Amino acid sequence: MANNAEITGPVSQEDIEAAEKLKNEANDFFKRQNYNSAIDLYTQAIEKNPGNAVFFANRSIANLRLENFGYALTDASKAIELDRGYTKAYYRRAAAYMSLGKYKLALKDFEYVTKVRPNDQDAKMKYNECNKIVKKIAFEKAISVDKKEVNIADSINLDAMTIEDEYVGPALEDGKVTMKFITELMEYYKQQKKLHKKYAYKILIDVKAYLQKQPSLVDIKVPDDEKFTVCGDIHGQYYDLMNIFKLNGLPSEKNPYLFNGDFVDRGSFSVECIFTLFSFKLLFPNHFYMSRGNHETLDMNRMYGFRGEVSSKYTSQMADLFTEVYNWLPLAHCINNRVLVMHGGLFSKDDITLEDIRHVDRNKQPPEDGIMCELLWSDPQPMGGRAPSKRGVGCQFGPDVTSNFLARNGLDYIIRSHEVKNDGYEVAHDGKCITVFSAPNYCDTMGNLGAFITMNGKDLKPNFTTYEAVPHPDVKPMAYAHSFFNLLCQ
Repeated sequence: MANNAEITGPVSQEDIEAAEKLKNEANDFFKRQNYNSAIDLYTQAIEKNPGNAVFFANRSIANLRLENFGYALTDASKAIELDRGYTKAYYRRAAAYMSLGKYKLALKDFEYVTKVRPNDQDAKMKYNECNKIVKKIAFEKAISVDKKEVNIADSINLDAMTIEDEYVGPALEDGKVTMKFITELMEYYKQQKKLHKKYAYKILIDVKAYLQKQPSLVDIKVPDDEKFTVCGDIHGQYYDLMNIFKLNGLPSEKNPYLFNGDFVDRGSFSVECIFTLFSFKLLFPNHFYMSRGNHETLDMNRMYGFRGEVSSKYTSQMADLFTEVYNWLPLAHCINNRVLVMHGGLFSKDDITLEDIRHVDRNKQPPEDGIMCELLWSDPQPMGGRAPSKRGVGCQFGPDVTSNFLARNGLDYIIRSHEVKNDGYEVAHDGKCITVFSAPNYCDTMGNLGAFITMNGKDLKPNFTTYEAVPHPDVKPMAYAHSFFNLLCQ
């Protein structure tokens, strides 16, 4: 996709009118949440009339909706270059900056608008709100420096938490997760009820203790005649998660699963998803696996709803504990030494080995580059070589990069997630790079199918099961997202 068009000379009236028509068609697709088609049409409009800032700003918001933050940032900047007074373009660029966790740069855009339009109350309000976020983050950082040795999991006093007589929900047995507990928990959640905080904290503390002992790359052994299932993004879509288990059976020692990151955010039942998954992890530690995704991070959780949801349903202290737990999630899994599974994708360098992944120090927020970042953020591309990421983080890698990586590490193929696919999955790079995405009708708008992959240990041949979204209670996606971010994306 051409993301920049330079002005090469005068534009004819015919081209101006044709571009306007294309923009109107694109706007219709945008309203119907068909963002890819909208982007294609905005691009055609730009090719006809590359001097119109509105086309770039509109393509920017469509890219924001697809989480193509890098493209959104480039387009918004181009719109500003073409029209310095175009307020909406500054808002779009600020949204892209915020999505990438670059809050101070977002604040600069708002500050500029308030200076050139001192009477614009909307701009002043957005500046003040963004400034609050920047100050809050600076304050949190200052506290974390002062309390560097504080470990939230160790500071929780479970004995001081009492189970009230009126609580009739699922209970841990002798402090342990059992199948009875999980079965009751899943039904309890379907009724939109809440697990007692004492049990919720206990699960988090126990999961953290287990994950801390795991390597960054976990090896999985699947016997020849046994089945293994890989699921992609769930994104807080609890009722669709329940449908996966209905279609494919509950996790067990005979029915092992790997969930490949992005369990939370966007969907407004993220708490229910993560406690269900963590419970299965504790019950079947050697037959239930979880990879970290780019949404198991502080910046994403702050913007896209998980932190708000945990704080609403429990406490901000528990939200902090989740951040601590997520830091210990493994970054990748290798099945029978032949299939590598990670959330995002491959690397900007050619010489990366499985041993390099195994030795990544993962107990932190992902850096902006390097192995850890790229495992969580990268995407495949159809053309050879590498390109800057459309997301503004990680890289894009071609079939030759995939082939070389597999050959260097003695692997058959990779499985990754991270991207919505209409069919729930996509087979690319000559069958060597498979994407699986398990959240159908993502955000209640995308209309995509969900999918999961099953294979047996002998040949590891991927089989795809696809499914449509199931009904869920009337709680909209992004219900707990940062209100300011929703405001920016209007």
